[in-house]
Amino acid sequence: GDDFRHETNNMPSGVSSVKTEDAGVNSVITQSCVKGNAKQYNLFIGGEWKASSSGRMLPVLSPVDESKVYEVQAATQSEIDEAFSAAREAQKTWAKTPLWKRAELLKKAADVMRANADEIAKVIQDEVAKPFKAAKSETLRTADLLDYTAEEGVRMNGELLTSDSFTGEKRNKLCLVQRVPLGVVVAVPPFNYPLNLAGSKVGPALMTGNSVVMKAPSAGAVTGLVGIGACFDLAGCPKGLVNVVTGRGSEIGDYITQHKMANAVTFTGGSTGLHVAKGVSMIPIQMELGGKDPCIVTKDANLKAAASAIVKGAFSYSGQRCTAVKMLYIVEEQDEVSSVLLPMVLEGVQKLKVGSPYDDADVTPVIDKKSAALIKSLVTDATDKGAKMLLPADGQFKQEGNLLYPTVLSGITADMKLMYEEQFGPVLPITSVKTTEEAVRLANDSPLGLQASVFTQNIDEAMVISDQLQAGTVQINGAPARGPDHFPFQGFKDSGLSSQGVRWSLEAMTKIKSTVINLPQESYQAGI
Repeated sequence: GDDFRHETNNMPSGVSSVKTEDAGVNSVITQSCVKGNAKQYNLFIGGEWKASSSGRMLPVLSPVDESKVYEVQAATQSEIDEAFSAAREAQKTWAKTPLWKRAELLKKAADVMRANADEIAKVIQDEVAKPFKAAKSETLRTADLLDYTAEEGVRMNGELLTSDSFTGEKRNKLCLVQRVPLGVVVAVPPFNYPLNLAGSKVGPALMTGNSVVMKAPSAGAVTGLVGIGACFDLAGCPKGLVNVVTGRGSEIGDYITQHKMANAVTFTGGSTGLHVAKGVSMIPIQMELGGKDPCIVTKDANLKAAASAIVKGAFSYSGQRCTAVKMLYIVEEQDEVSSVLLPMVLEGVQKLKVGSPYDDADVTPVIDKKSAALIKSLVTDATDKGAKMLLPADGQFKQEGNLLYPTVLSGITADMKLMYEEQFGPVLPITSVKTTEEAVRLANDSPLGLQASVFTQNIDEAMVISDQLQAGTVQINGAPARGPDHFPFQGFKDSGLSSQGVRWSLEAMTKIKSTVINLPQESYQAGI
């Protein structure tokens, strides 16, 4: 995930069968909840909203106070089988649906999403502790993503190859190359962007003729049900084309990703993805598995701009982003850079509002107790080994339940876990190095390689550093970010496989098929 924000408030355009004023009557909430109970939600399988035969409801806990904000169904293996069977049948017809009709569905779903943006944003706020403004921004951004995917998808072209381009061959073979659907795509989005990173999977899969079985994240489950399931349902989605199931990943995760009817898996998450990748069969996988995104500040950088970007990059959404600044390397001989840069960083961090998402705070509680405990353990390991705590100012780690106050540490060394392990929280580790080569070496020692950022006013140096960094994307004079959504997004090493971004995701959801026409004789275009 990232902090690329949708700042506009555009309303639906183009094809639409859903009006904003209809949202209160046929809203995403009323569509998907259990018997009018807006705290309990059903599974969406085969175009029907249904309770699980397990009889179990799973609580969705608020990161703010651990209270139960929603309940979702605990799907059984037989219900997952039902979802795959429905998806397989629906895909057979959907694959024969014209591109413009597929695009129409995506645009209608985007319209429903906009019409219900406030309701969806409230769910995101409740489930993952995002301030309402950021949650609504994510909702509108996802609607725009679906629109863009529809437009890009209708312009995917095939190719014609002729045999005579290969040495010694005659022009007597014509090869028609086209992209065809994979089949049933398993989509597994994460908690931190539960709608946008669901839409970025579901949209391209549908546009290229696939059907979807989506496992909603345990934290963010209702967002998946209302933001994807109900939006596509209200948009007139064919039965079985989109299915959304809920349940604990430890209970049903492997069963879904390794299902015999699964033809592809698109997954965003942490190290769990390594397990998923090892378990799937011979099917395509698209994965983004986190990052330890280094930020390198050189001696000639615009330090004011760098400081602002570092604060935003490290602490936006409490650092719970795959593209957060996870490690800061300052290149300097003595302290000529840090003596100017760090006061500006600390001042920026101290201006951040810490508190509840309902008070529009900048830093809000992390997702759960387990995450909070891991973040604290990484900080403790660093301070026990000699790291200096610059913030909080009293040198003490500050925690109130799942709310962790921004922490800035200097003097990070290679024997500390924070140097290489992803903290996924409001913690900024810093170290000084003598040369850019040393910064690059330390950054590349991480098993992760999602993004990196470099601050310098020397474009030649920027390009050299970028070439040396083992990262899927290198940002020059800007914080790491996944977006805009049509930019390619990929990780090196354990950070992922394949690329995301609208065009690249469309390609990832297809496979190449060739049809070769063998002519009885050579055939060339006639001269003029």
